[in-house]
Amino acid sequence: MSHAPATQSPDPHGRQRWFALGVLCLGVLMIVLDTTVVNVALPSIKADLRFTDSALAWVVNAYMLTFGGFLLLGGRLGDLYGHRRLFLLGIVAFTLASLACGLAGSQGFLVAARALQGIGGAVVNAVALSLIMDLFTEPADRARAMGVFGFVCAGGGSIGAMLGGFLTGALSWHWIFLINIPIGLAVVALSLRLLPASQTSAQGKQLDVAGAVSVTTALMLAVYAIVNGNEAGWTSTRTLGLLGGAAALLCAFLVIESRARVPLMPLGLFRLRNLATANVIGVLWAAAMFAWFFLSALYMQLVLGYTPMQVGLAFLPANLIMAVCSLGVSARLVMRFGIRLPLASGLVFAAIGLALFARAPVHGDFVLDILPAMLLLGLGAGIAFNPVLLAAMNDVAPSDSGLASGIVNTSFMMGGALGLAVLASLAAARSSALAAAGSDALVALNDGYHAAFLVGACFAALAALIGAALLRASMPSSAPAGSAVH
Repeated sequence: MSHAPATQSPDPHGRQRWFALGVLCLGVLMIVLDTTVVNVALPSIKADLRFTDSALAWVVNAYMLTFGGFLLLGGRLGDLYGHRRLFLLGIVAFTLASLACGLAGSQGFLVAARALQGIGGAVVNAVALSLIMDLFTEPADRARAMGVFGFVCAGGGSIGAMLGGFLTGALSWHWIFLINIPIGLAVVALSLRLLPASQTSAQGKQLDVAGAVSVTTALMLAVYAIVNGNEAGWTSTRTLGLLGGAAALLCAFLVIESRARVPLMPLGLFRLRNLATANVIGVLWAAAMFAWFFLSALYMQLVLGYTPMQVGLAFLPANLIMAVCSLGVSARLVMRFGIRLPLASGLVFAAIGLALFARAPVHGDFVLDILPAMLLLGLGAGIAFNPVLLAAMNDVAPSDSGLASGIVNTSFMMGGALGLAVLASLAAARSSALAAAGSDALVALNDGYHAAFLVGACFAALAALIGAALLRASMPSSAPAGSAVH
C-alpha cells in the first residue's frame, strides 16, 4: 500500500509526463549548447583574458575532462540515490558554474569554473535518459519520447554555433554563460513540480568507491590524452604514457568490479547484446557525426569563406530534416520495423552524405555541393539516433538504467573526441603532404578534409553493418523487467 502523494509521480497516461519530458530536454539542451557555444566565443575570451593559444585550449579541455570522466559515475549515483535528485543536483551545479564562468575575470577562475560545469553536465546527461525511461514505459510512447530527446542531443550543437555568434557579437562572451542562469532556475523549479520522485532500493545506498575512483580517473586520463594528441604527438611519451595509464586503471577497474559485493558496474550488463552492440555503434556513430559537424564547418569557413552565421544557416536544412524525422518518422519506423532496420538505414544515409562531402570542390556551390550531403546527414541522424538509444536502454533493468545511460553517453563522448582527434590529424597530415609537394594551399587544405570525410563515411558504414548484423530487431512489448546482472 502506497502513501506517496499523487503529485510525486506524473500520471503515466496523462499530459504531465510530456511536460516533464520538455523540462528534461530543456536541461539537456542547455548542456548540449554549451559544448558548441563556447567554441565560437574563444577568440573573444582569448583577447579579453589574455590567454595564450595553449592555455586557451583549457577552456574547452577542462570541461571535456570532467564531463567525460564523470558520466559513468553520475549515472550510477542516479541509480543509487535517485534519478530526479541527481538531475536536480547536476542542474544546480551546472547553473552555479555557469554564473562563475560568466563573472570570471581571470584565466584560472574561468578554467576551474568550466571544470565544475563539466561535472554538472555529466550528471545531467547521464540521468536524463533514465528519467525518460522511468516516465515512458509503453513502447510507442517511449519511442516518441526518445525521438524528441535524440533530436535535442543531435541538433542542439548547430543551434549553439548560431547562438554563440549572436551573443558574443551583440553583447559579450560573458553572456554565453550567463544565459544559462534563468534557464537553469526554470528547469529546477519545473523539475520539482513535474518529475517523479525516485524509488531506490535499500541496497542502493552503497557506493563502490574503489571502482568509482579508478574508472573516473581512467576516463579523465584517456580524454586528456585524446584532446591533446594532435598537439603533443600521438607517439609522444606523454600521450602514450597517459593512454597506458588509462588502460591500466581500466584493467584495475574490471578486476575491482569482478570482486566487489555491490559493484559500480555489474559486468553482467555486457551480456545484454543490444547494450554492448549499441555502445560499439555509438563510438563509430559519434566519430562520424563529429566529422560531419566540425569538418564541414571548417570546409565552409576556411575553403569557401563563409561567415560563422552563414555556417550556422547552412546547417539549418539538416536540422529541419532531423527534427521531422526525430519527432515523428523515427518512432513510427521503430514501431513498425523494430530497432535494427531504421538504425542501419539511417547510418547508411549518413555514410552517403559524408561521402558526398568527400568530393566537395574548392569553389563549391551550396545547392550542388553542400545541401544534398546536409539533407542526407540530417535524414540519417534523425532516423538513427533514436534506435541507438533504445537499443542501449530497452533491455536494462530500471535499477541499472542510470549506469546504462552513463555507459552509452561515455561511448558517444569518447567516440566523438577520439574520432575528431584522429580525423583532424589525418586531414592535417594529408594537407601538409600535398602542400610540401607543391599543391596550392587551398587545394591541399580541401583534399585533407576529403580524406577525413571519407574515413568518417567508413565509420558510419561500419556502424550500419554492425547494427544490421548484431542487433536484435524487435522492440520489447513492455518495460524491461529486472535482470539478474548483479
